[in-house]
Amino acid sequence: MNPFVNRMIRAARLEVGLYEEVEADKGAMGQAMGVVVLSSLAAGIGVITTQGVKGIVFGTIAALVGWYIWAFLTYLIGTKLLPEPQTHADHGELLRTIGFSSSPGLIRVLGIIPFLRSIVFLAAGIWMLVAMVIAVRQALDYESTLRAVGVCVIGWLIQLLLLALVFSIFGGMSAPA
Repeated sequence: MNPFVNRMIRAARLEVGLYEEVEADKGAMGQAMGVVVLSSLAAGIGVITTQGVKGIVFGTIAALVGWYIWAFLTYLIGTKLLPEPQTHADHGELLRTIGFSSSPGLIRVLGIIPFLRSIVFLAAGIWMLVAMVIAVRQALDYESTLRAVGVCVIGWLIQLLLLALVFSIFGGMSAPA
């Protein structure tokens, strides 16, 4: 089996060893980015009947930007705000592990079947969240899963506030007359 596909399957199976492996493999950055792109393409295909091709293009770009920002926020929160004594990580380690935590998102392609869309997206979201907690716990060398959950929740809240700010600034602007 292709090593890249094997890694995605192992990530989706929530294998802790996979997250340790990609954390240590500096050459896995391209693969991690590939997982994020494939996962966002799967989501775009899953909603193509309602969002069209523009949704796929915009969704892929947004996923890549979001992945980078999320990993940076997680790095700052996990290493500066909530570190454990043994915590040692860099932004790249979080980019790689969080990238692979997007692997379960590939099932969103099944959203193209209208009556499955909601359940598939819900299941993928929960599965990806669990994978992300594992990725964060491993990348930050945490012993506590609860601390990894805390880092993810705090990061999510900050990202939500930043998005609200961006939308209030750019979304509130009216078109010239």
